[in-house]
Formats: sequence, C-alpha cells, structure tokens
Amino acid sequence: MEHWSSSSWRSKPIVQQPAYPVLDELIQVEQTLSQLPPLVFAGEIRSLTQDLASVAAGKSFLLQGGDCAESFAEFNANKIRNTFQVLLQMAVVLTFAGSCPVVKIGRIAGQFAKPRSADTETIDGIELPSYRGDIINDIAFTAESRTPDPKRLLSAYHQSASTLNLLRAFATGGLADLHKVHQWNLGFVRKSPQGEKYQHLAQQIDQALAFMESCGINSASAPQLRETVLYTSHEALLLHYEQALTRQDSLTGDWYDCSAHMLWIGDRTRQPDHAHVEFLRGVHNPIGIKIGPSTKIDDLRRLLSILNPDNKPGRITLIARMGSEKITELLPPIVRAVKAEGHSVVWSSDPMHGNIIKASSGYKTRSVDAILNEMKGFFEVHRAEGTHAGGVHFEMTGEDVTECIGGAFQITEDRLGDRYHTHCDPRLNADQSLELAFLIADTLKKARG
Repeated sequence: MEHWSSSSWRSKPIVQQPAYPVLDELIQVEQTLSQLPPLVFAGEIRSLTQDLASVAAGKSFLLQGGDCAESFAEFNANKIRNTFQVLLQMAVVLTFAGSCPVVKIGRIAGQFAKPRSADTETIDGIELPSYRGDIINDIAFTAESRTPDPKRLLSAYHQSASTLNLLRAFATGGLADLHKVHQWNLGFVRKSPQGEKYQHLAQQIDQALAFMESCGINSASAPQLRETVLYTSHEALLLHYEQALTRQDSLTGDWYDCSAHMLWIGDRTRQPDHAHVEFLRGVHNPIGIKIGPSTKIDDLRRLLSILNPDNKPGRITLIARMGSEKITELLPPIVRAVKAEGHSVVWSSDPMHGNIIKASSGYKTRSVDAILNEMKGFFEVHRAEGTHAGGVHFEMTGEDVTECIGGAFQITEDRLGDRYHTHCDPRLNADQSLELAFLIADTLKKARG
C-alpha cells in the first residue's frame, strides 16, 4: 500500500463538503473530537467483518436499515427503540425463512450528513446553501441556519454516543428476547390486511419456538434467545468528522474509523482518485460501495483493487441501487465482471434510492411496489448468475409515518401529508418494513428449497 495516514485524504480532490466560514473553529472542534472516546471498538469491527465474510460465502444474510438522515430535533429514546424493534422483527422472519443467521446493521448513531445535487437552493428568489444534514447545518431556510457550523460535529458525536448506549442496553437487557419479538410479529400479522398471506410463516415460527421450549431451550437457558448484536453504519461523507474519530488499534496496529462499525461510500463520492476513497482505503472497517446506473465496470474494478487489494472476505459490500425498471438490465454485467475476477464481496440490494418519484401533491415519495420489484429483480439476477443475493438495505423507521405510497395498508398520495416527517428522503414505516420482510422471506425460502 502506498503511504497512507488518516489525513492523507486532504491532498486529494474532494466533493460534497461544506464551506465552513471560520476554519479555526473547525480545527478546534476536530482536535476536541480526536481526544474523545471512540464510539465503537476495533474488536467489534473485526467481528462484523467476520460476519460479513459469512454473508459473502452464502452462509448468512445482511439486513441493513434505518433513517435516511438522523436529526437533532427528533432524537429520543422511543424513536431509537422503535427502529431497533422493527429491525429485530424483520430479522426474526428472515432468519427463520432463510435458515441462516441475519447480520443486522442499523443506519443509526452517525447517519447525519447527506450529499446534495447542488451546493445551493433558491426559494422565492433567495439563494442559500443547501441543507446537508444536521451535522453541518439546519433545515430551516434562513441564512443563519444554513451556515455550516463546526460545533454541530460535537452534537452529532454526543447524540451518537447516547444512541449507542441505548442500543447496547436494548440488545442485552431483554428487549431482544426472541419470544417477545415474535409476539410483536404476531400482532402485525393479525392487523395486516394481507395477514392471511403471512399467517403460515408466523405459525411455523410459533411451532419452532414451542418445540425448543419443550426441549428446555428457552430465554433463561440460552442467552442467544434473549440477546442480539446490532452494528452501526453511516455514509462516510464528512471526512473532518471521520478522521477525528479514527484510532490505531493497540493490539494489531491497524487503523479503524471508530465512528461506526461499517461505512459506505456513495454514488457521488466514489471517484477512485478522490479524497473519500483515499481515506477509506486505509481504515480496516467493512466498506460499502453504492453502485448505480452511472457505475462504470472499469472504475469499479479500480475501486475494488484500491479498497480491498488483498481480496479479504467481508471487507466490501456492493450495494446496488439501479431502479426497479433497470435492475435486470444494468446489474448482470457488473455481477459477471466482479465474479470473473474472483472478488469476494457481499451483494446487497438498496431498492430505495433508484425509485424516488414526485407525487402530484409535491411530496417526494417511493412506491412500495417499485421497491419490491427492484428487490425481486435483484434476486433474479443473482439466481441467473449463480451468485449469492446477500442482503437488503432500506431507509426505514419504526415510526408511523406516511412517506412511501402503497403497501398492504394502502398509503395513497393524498395521505402523504398526514405524517410526512423525513428531513431528506421518504422512508418505509414500521408496517411497510415488516411487510417487505415477509415478502423477502418467500424468496429466501425458495432459494433454500
């Protein structure tokens, strides 16, 4: 590897960064962050890499989901609990259907920064900097609110620390009990308009739990039934923040970005010779790469050689975001190229980002049908190519929002304004997320059978 340091990215071209008005303030905040405790630890990151290696080998399945963009204003314990709860409910369904472990990764405890298509936006003739996420500026359309403020990096760190503290308590303190999670799923099945479709799978899980109970395997005797592991992830966009939280492991001497267990690089920042790739090539976290319609195979080959020169299993997750109408056309050549060169990768479907539409009411939205169609296309491609469809990546929330249209509960365009709370892109609500989990379960059962 060419010489790398946590600051070597600063000598490379960079995009999607805010223009801070007072650089001295930014430097001071970076120095403060660099002295604070890491949010996650090297051992946890290594465990995730091993888990993702199992996904790449076709022995496990990846479930990654959470907020489009976390906010400071909506930060509370109930919101964190609800997202945690829905991810666990989805994971139980997928674990049973696929007869394999499900690796759970939240878009949480750090997903604050968002790329923008333009540096500024204009409303009523007034031009101001674009909203880039609460870690950078505020969504309110005023000059003061939209001015990037370095102190927000510290607020993001402390909110992430609090979130992780609560997630770890939930994961080991009883909320993750398998029997409890299954009862939540039974409640969903009973109230769903499509409940009969899911009833059979729910009954099978019920019978399996009853069988284990009769054999003396229960929450009291088996910690695996009452505890779980939830990893964290976010887009590595704001490199000032990422560098400040990068630490050298005392056991191995390797460098880790301790802001999250997994980081991903977006469609707008994956240029092989730019700063984001330079930073990520030197940290030992698992790395996601978003691949979309603009992805060139030669560029992807170069990225894989830069980010994973030793072809380490579990290091790279390729997250496909093609759009429901393009997935079966655009993904196969990429899959073939990666397979032909022997790269070990996790293949994951992001059926959200390629399916944004604008409703007649003016709201940005996504259709549950389009999301499902892209996922079906993703599984079809991998079945045809002889590769493993390893996971899914959702923007979702445990809240009862009305941001995506369709689904069994039939959210229509004229209902989008009822509870449209996202700070960025539309998210699946709890019921829509669970509905998709049951539908994915059918695909996993067929693949297993």
